[in-house]
Amino acid sequence: MSKLQRKSLILLGLSFLFLGAMMWPSAQWTRQNVATLTKRHDSKMSPVIFIPGSSATQNRFDELVTKLNKKRGNKHSLLKLTVDTNNHISYSGEIKPRDNEPFIVVGFENNKDGYSNIKKQAKWFSIAFTALAKKYQFNNFKAVGHSNGGLIYTAFLENYFNRDDITVKKLMTIGSPYNFEETSLAHKSQMLTDFIANRKKIPSNLSMYSIAGTENFENDGIVPARSVEAGKYIYQGQVKHYTEITVTGDQAQHSDLPQNQQIITLLEQYILSKTTNRMNQPPKAGANSDDEQEH
Repeated sequence: MSKLQRKSLILLGLSFLFLGAMMWPSAQWTRQNVATLTKRHDSKMSPVIFIPGSSATQNRFDELVTKLNKKRGNKHSLLKLTVDTNNHISYSGEIKPRDNEPFIVVGFENNKDGYSNIKKQAKWFSIAFTALAKKYQFNNFKAVGHSNGGLIYTAFLENYFNRDDITVKKLMTIGSPYNFEETSLAHKSQMLTDFIANRKKIPSNLSMYSIAGTENFENDGIVPARSVEAGKYIYQGQVKHYTEITVTGDQAQHSDLPQNQQIITLLEQYILSKTTNRMNQPPKAGANSDDEQEH
């Protein structure tokens, strides 16, 4: 073999080695990605992810969780997250093995009111959601937001939730002021105007339940009933099902709503898994479904 031929063979061998080195990471990434997608596809976990309102912490739903678990035999474990202003996430609690419907609460270090903060909180929630999806590999979830938590969820769905591998099956907002303090639907806040403009980005296969609490049929002591009703301009006609429900009587005041026994019953009926599916039954008195309203 000539010196030139040996040199050509060496160069050819080095080329194959170089190509192999370049292709190896890609092959590894492809295998890992396929494994992740398979795991997510096969996952049986369907968490319920809660977002509290302004000035509330990751502990906001403790009493609600205690009451639900007392009724349901301690079925749901509880994991809490807090996202700070530097995007760092703190965890407390745990998801127990074989718990396919855990409760997860995401709070924020900056939990102040105001549209500018709601937009920041939606971004922070997206960071927490991405971390949860990566760690637990669920392919669907249910969403619950109290007060501004419902606004944060709306901003999240319109601006950050763009995934083909995860489905949001149901959303329940409780006392969420979609039009802030406005008492007339004729006057739309900038936030409501923005939500309406971006409503087409909300998943169309979603079932949405908007709950209002009223002490006097005008407000829940803080949020005007008309402001909660303004959610119909965002969700009605865009999602699969839109239902408005009004809760009155004991614990219908804004801050009491997460502990309200009627709302706990509604969570069981419309959000949580159950042996007997009552989702297709007509809503109880005080509830209005989009199927019954004029469009």
